[in-house]
Amino acid sequence: MSKFAVAGGTGRLGRHVVDVLTEQGHQVVSMSRATGVDIITGERLAEALTGVEIIIDVASWHASEQEAATEFFRTSARNLHEAGRKAGVSRIAVASITGVDGATSGFGAAKKLHEELHLSEVLPVRILRAAQFHEFIGQMLDWQQGDVAYIPTWPSQLVAARTVAEELVDLAIAPDAPSPAAPLPEIAGPRQQTLAEAARLLGARRGIKVVGIDNPDLPDAEYAANGGLLPGPHAKLAGPTFQEWLDAQP
Repeated sequence: MSKFAVAGGTGRLGRHVVDVLTEQGHQVVSMSRATGVDIITGERLAEALTGVEIIIDVASWHASEQEAATEFFRTSARNLHEAGRKAGVSRIAVASITGVDGATSGFGAAKKLHEELHLSEVLPVRILRAAQFHEFIGQMLDWQQGDVAYIPTWPSQLVAARTVAEELVDLAIAPDAPSPAAPLPEIAGPRQQTLAEAARLLGARRGIKVVGIDNPDLPDAEYAANGGLLPGPHAKLAGPTFQEWLDAQP
């Protein structure tokens, strides 16, 4: 049994990471402003990391603006490494995004820098890149008002947040780190579909008409439309599919 700290432990992915660790019998400290730990200001961070062996960083910025997201990731990475080093943490495992190495603007570019910042810091880092979550589709519908939603026709291989959490925990606790010469580990779902196709399935349940769009004004739209969000050939593919996941929702 090890002691873990999960940065962003009450978020969409973080709560699944906490559940997986707890089910495996590990001690878990969930770090978020909701639990009184702020990885940006440093409030109660040192206290939270007392006795922690491994940090899992799934904290994320809540909006897509590149500048604000970049500042969040820059500060959080620095604080986690500094406080983690002082606490005797052995390593940090980080969740990232499939295809982010090709991002040039928006949230993707901020997340790309987040990877670079972690890798340049003092503690050893393991990164898992994940495709867009099944849960992301609902968020995209929530962002729009009315009974019609306009969703990009970008191809993806959506994956369940719980599946990502399981893979990230496995990566974090593995005795050996991935080879530095190998591509970064990736996890994605088993079926390729566009974001708009998945959104139509959920929209039908919510009474929302989904219209697929090709919006060149979105950050890295051409890159995403050309398959930039798809996993590489080395990626691990794991279910459930979006339809299977949707059918299991209450």
